[in-house]
Amino acid sequence: MELLIKNYSDKLVEAMSSPVAMGRIPELAETLLMAWKSGRTIYICGNGGSAANAVHMANDFIFGAGKKNGRGLRVEALSANSAVLTCLANDLGYEDIFSEQLKVKGVEGDVLIVLSGSGNSPNVVKAIEVANVIGMKTYAILGFSGGRCKEVVQCPIHFPVEDMQIAEDMQLIVGHICMQWLSGKSVSESS
Repeated sequence: MELLIKNYSDKLVEAMSSPVAMGRIPELAETLLMAWKSGRTIYICGNGGSAANAVHMANDFIFGAGKKNGRGLRVEALSANSAVLTCLANDLGYEDIFSEQLKVKGVEGDVLIVLSGSGNSPNVVKAIEVANVIGMKTYAILGFSGGRCKEVVQCPIHFPVEDMQIAEDMQLIVGHICMQWLSGKSVSESS
């Protein structure tokens, strides 16, 4: 167990030391601030653990970032509504569960954050493609090679780790960094 803890910690520190990925967090944070100030909606999606992280991040941006300001960001985790997800998966196909929601709800200037370990799940790739067509700003927090998402997203935040749990940890770390930064901002002040 001690060796596992050391190895896990070492991998987490290595991922957090990625200058390219960590260097893109300020751009995401500024985009979130601008969306907050202009009343745009942030959509977050992912599968499995990343779906749970999307719900966690939405909570942080609504409540954590907004505590001081009296209101949080306008955020929706596209993985949260089981009725919508199962309807779309059953009637259209699993690859459409996020993109169809964006076709209905998303507007130009909104923000999409995709969370994915591999970056290759067809439903998150399609969500990015649809969001790009709508004119949304697209971000993806990715692990492994970054997959197809890294190719189609406007701003990949890619941690090249070969470990799904570390990749999912990094999603929350990025979200928590943004949330803490946003919680110190006023929606009426300039950045």
